[in-house]
This record gives sequence, C-alpha cells and structure tokens, in this order.
Amino acid sequence: MNTAITAHHLTKRFGDFTAVDAISFEVKKGEIFGFLGANGAGKTTAIRMLTGLNRPTDGEATVAGFDVYRQSEKIKENIGYMSQKFSLYEDLSIRQNIRFYGGIYGLRSKEIKEKTEHILTSLNLEAYADKIVGELPLGWKQRLAFAVANVHDPAIVFLDEPTGGVDPATRRRFWEMIYATANLGRTIFVTTHYMDEAEYCDRISIMVDGKIAALGSPGELKERFSATTMDEVFVKLARR
Repeated sequence: MNTAITAHHLTKRFGDFTAVDAISFEVKKGEIFGFLGANGAGKTTAIRMLTGLNRPTDGEATVAGFDVYRQSEKIKENIGYMSQKFSLYEDLSIRQNIRFYGGIYGLRSKEIKEKTEHILTSLNLEAYADKIVGELPLGWKQRLAFAVANVHDPAIVFLDEPTGGVDPATRRRFWEMIYATANLGRTIFVTTHYMDEAEYCDRISIMVDGKIAALGSPGELKERFSATTMDEVFVKLARR
C-alpha cells in the first residue's frame, strides 16, 4: 500500500455551520502534501479530524492505515504533530521538552537520551540545552518543535501553519528541515496560507470555504489556471 492518508467525503459540521464540506483526496507515502487556503477555509478543522483530535460528522478517512473513527489512538501513536500555536512547554528547558515528549511518545530511557543528544547536535543547541524555551527566538522554537514532532520517527508528520509569524529567511530554513525529513521517506502534511510555500510541495490542495477547489502539483495548477504563480491561482479560485 503506497497511500499514507485517504479521505472520502470527509465532513465536519458545527451546528448549522459546515467547516469542512465533503472533501476527498489521497496522500502518497513520502510525499510533501500542501493543504492550502486562506484563514478560516477549514484547514485546521480538517487536520484535527485526520489527527484524531476531532471526530468527523460524516465521510471516511484513514491515516497511516488506521481509521479515524475507530482507531484514533493508533493514529496518534504513528504521527507527529506541530500546531500553529507553539506546542512546547515554555517554562521547561530545551532538554526537558525533548525528554518529556520522548516519554509521551513511549520511547525508552536509552532512546530518549540518544534522541535528545541527536536533536541538540543537529540544531546546534548543545550550549543552550538547559535554556528555558520561552526565552528562545521564534525561529528556534519552531525548529525545535518540528524536531520534537519527529522524535519517535513517525510515519506521517502534520504541520499546521508551522511558519506563521517568522521572516522569509527563517521560513526557508524551516523548509530545508522539511525536505531533509521527507528524504527519509516520511510523509509531510503541511497547512499554510502562504501561497509561495505551495511551490515547495510535491502536490497541493487549495481549500475555499470548506471545500477543495483545486488539487494537483504546483506546475499542473499553474498551467490549468493560466497563472505564473500560486498567488494568481489562489486569487482566481477565490474570485469564483
């Protein structure tokens, strides 16, 4: 099976409001899949259903081979997740955060020690290991949060607007980390409202008002909509 995520008519309603409206797509193993749309388009609600945090109202979906209705705990064991709001404990040190999440993900003491040293070395944070996370610059926090989301070597990593609020240079460095992780064969599912980041993805879907308005590679979508940039594609879809 070469599919990491499947969704068929996946829907989420809150009372009379439909936040996610019967979306269908597949994500291949090892793919960087971009889930794009303006704020309020339904991206975060969709990702919360796929990660087992919200139960769908209707439709079907599997993540890492597990059903979102019946096997949400299995999904959580096999994915990494980085939310758009900083997901680490700001009153703990860098080292304490890594150890804490290693324990949450069920790693053994020896594995936690090895992973801690690996993350500190790879991020050049050895000298700051005991520094309180709340004192770090935002770019460092995001890089650390991404590394911690991968601490248990998950099959799929969900990133919910991970580059929000940082400068373009920091965003590019963060995407270098994403590429390096994808090269390990890991599937990356990333939501963003930055249309230029679509160019970094293998394939993308663009959500408008809770529905998937377009799906394909960046090159395919630009050709389909006679556009030179993904910003132009999005504007044309939004004006519909």
